[in-house]
Amino acid sequence: MEGGEREPEPLQRDFSTPSLLELTTENLSFDSLVPRIGGLGPCQHLQLLLGWLPNLFVAFGLFSDVFITSTPAHHCRVDPGGLPSALQNVSGEGLLNVSIPLEKDAEGRMVRSQCQRYHYRGKARRETESCMEGWDYSQHQGLRKNMVTEWDLVCSQYWKVPVEEVCFILGFLVGYLLLGYAADRMGRRKAFFLSLVLALLCGILGAAATSPAAFILTRFFLGSVLAGVYLSLYVLRLELCDPSQRLTATMLGYFFVLGGQFLLLGIAVGCKDWRVMQGVITAPLALFLLYSCPHLFLESPRWLLSSLRVAETKEVLRVLVERKGHHRFESARGRDDVEQIFAEMENACPASSSIHLSKLLSCRNIWKNLVILGFTTLISNGIHHCYGTFRKNIQGARSGLYLSYLLSAGTGVLACLFLCVTVDRFGRRGVLLLSMTLTGISSLILLGLIEYLNEAAILTFCILGLSSSHAAASLSVLFTAELTPTVIRGEGVGLILALAALGKLSAPLMDLQDRHGYFLQHVVLASMAILCILSILLLPESKRKPLPETLGDGELYCRPRRDHMPLLATPNPPI
Repeated sequence: MEGGEREPEPLQRDFSTPSLLELTTENLSFDSLVPRIGGLGPCQHLQLLLGWLPNLFVAFGLFSDVFITSTPAHHCRVDPGGLPSALQNVSGEGLLNVSIPLEKDAEGRMVRSQCQRYHYRGKARRETESCMEGWDYSQHQGLRKNMVTEWDLVCSQYWKVPVEEVCFILGFLVGYLLLGYAADRMGRRKAFFLSLVLALLCGILGAAATSPAAFILTRFFLGSVLAGVYLSLYVLRLELCDPSQRLTATMLGYFFVLGGQFLLLGIAVGCKDWRVMQGVITAPLALFLLYSCPHLFLESPRWLLSSLRVAETKEVLRVLVERKGHHRFESARGRDDVEQIFAEMENACPASSSIHLSKLLSCRNIWKNLVILGFTTLISNGIHHCYGTFRKNIQGARSGLYLSYLLSAGTGVLACLFLCVTVDRFGRRGVLLLSMTLTGISSLILLGLIEYLNEAAILTFCILGLSSSHAAASLSVLFTAELTPTVIRGEGVGLILALAALGKLSAPLMDLQDRHGYFLQHVVLASMAILCILSILLLPESKRKPLPETLGDGELYCRPRRDHMPLLATPNPPI
């Protein structure tokens, strides 16, 4: 569906306080209702704070895989009793020299083998053989003991490590899809509590796992329920905000995630054992069960109103108004006015509402926006790891775990600061276009000019690529939430986040193939980033515009045919 030159009428809502007019199903919306009850005050800020705090602990679970699957340097365990009698008195470095053969690494240097040892018969040195008595691990960073060292998942058993990473990410993919649907059907608050209880259960079972298979299975389910916690809170926070607050609320949520990422590094160093760390990062989730206290953590009133749950909407709005202590509610006349508004709202709405699949499939404009943003999210997340592993896969340079982890977290902070400064000024579409352009340029320079760049230039373009791809991925989710109608916002945002998880699968899948084909993968993803730039031009602008409530509003949310406005100079619509 194509729009005309003027913005659709349903999206030009007046946020000023109107007079008490009769409500109808046509003009009933959350944005028009809030000014009539006096607006939202301190209680709204409390709800936002309660929605930000769990992100800190969701980040613990999200980034814990980095430490749980880290493979330290290792070599075959040596039994001096198996050596010839003339060598049994050798110890220390000499014992390793006579027991562990040398082999060439990726850079052509001679290093000790990690999977082979010398086999002796009598005084003669025989051919090498696979490790028979286990491995010794050294150069630990982060955890001293993780799933790799506990179950010796190295050499012929190493394939289980990327399989665990794949299953963990697939868990997020499935969770975003299923619990996004649940958030639209049962509510954001109920989806949050369901995911939270299951996350506690899966975290405990994961810490008690006795085999790699059991651990991998629990990690899959843990990823699924953590996805539900994150998604339900993301949508609920966004729906509580007016247009001028949405970016701030979303970016603060991202900063809590990044704060959790930094804190997890200290937790891993302090815990040293992966089972202890799993318990430490799971236990605090139990505190959020206190959110179930009456009138503490409220359901999204916007979703309740769009779902035509009038009685529940009245209850939530009454709590918001009472806690605000607005002058209209303090006076008897003000209370009567608010009660009159609630009565009109109840008379204007039917008892229930449902979305039929056939009606949803016919919404071509909504699907067009979702396809474009989904493609952008998939590519930006897929190419992200290419910058972080570029020096390792192309130059053979080894980066420590701490350096790689801090680089990832630091570039995430840079990306969020960039979005905070630019998005409300230049618009969602323009900044998304700029982010994907920088992502594509960084890839093309690294791939095409690698022979002419020094170490500082390579690191600079890697940081630029990491930051711009992170910014594009984060902004795509926010853009989706603002373009998707309230009645299907959980499903729409869940679909985009599921595609983000699908893009992240490129890292463990490449690791599973022992990083063969890295250059080709980077070239393909860089080419797809260029296609994203062209498709972004078809998106509408959602900066400081009200959220669409119904499928009809979402269909009218499209880019005007005659769009003469510069992409980075979108004017602010009246508020």
